Amino acid sequence: MLPDEAIGKADRQNEKVIRKQNLRWKGRKMERLTLEKAKEINAQMVTEEHLILHAANVSAAMGAMAEHFGEDQEHWEAVGWLHDYDYEKYPEEHLAHTEEPLRALGVPEEDIRAILSHGYGICTDVEPVTNLEKSLFTVDELTGIVQAAARMRPNGITDMEVKSFMKKWKDKRFAAKCDRPLILKGCEMLGMDIRDVSAIVIEGMKAHARELQLTGNDTE
Repeated sequence: MLPDEAIGKADRQNEKVIRKQNLRWKGRKMERLTLEKAKEINAQMVTEEHLILHAANVSAAMGAMAEHFGEDQEHWEAVGWLHDYDYEKYPEEHLAHTEEPLRALGVPEEDIRAILSHGYGICTDVEPVTNLEKSLFTVDELTGIVQAAARMRPNGITDMEVKSFMKKWKDKRFAAKCDRPLILKGCEMLGMDIRDVSAIVIEGMKAHARELQLTGNDTE
């Protein structure tokens, strides 16, 4: 069998597995999206390591935001993990292939809405209105800058303080692809200062430093 034929066969087999899984879940409305279930669903669509790592970063940050607001930490982590469900396969149509598939898998409507809202003004018109939605909108980009800053430190994120992070934040050339105006817009929605949101996100990511590959020189 030629290599291309082998790859094609593997892809078809993967698609069959996913279809079977979808049929098993279809119509089963979840009472609550758990982190375990979010990881299971996300794994159907997301295979690239950097995207899985991004999901983990956002999940950790969302857990910290939930704790700040006195909400269900695991639930917010689950929404964070699942937020880029369709991005790998549809980067140019991000969030256009999310709503119906997740609904078919029984994901609660409020969680689907939260996921769609993180693309507000970019690829959706779903405005963030709850603290969960506003937090997801904000930390999605913010975690990218935190991650980049942590990777430059000998001890990674483990001893990062918000004061040192803000120096990187103010340098517009650093992690320039991360949308700072969008992050500030999210902070405004939350009624919080960027310094305060950053402190929460940093602490949330510290708690998962090894999983996020942010322990510094001993990461490997």
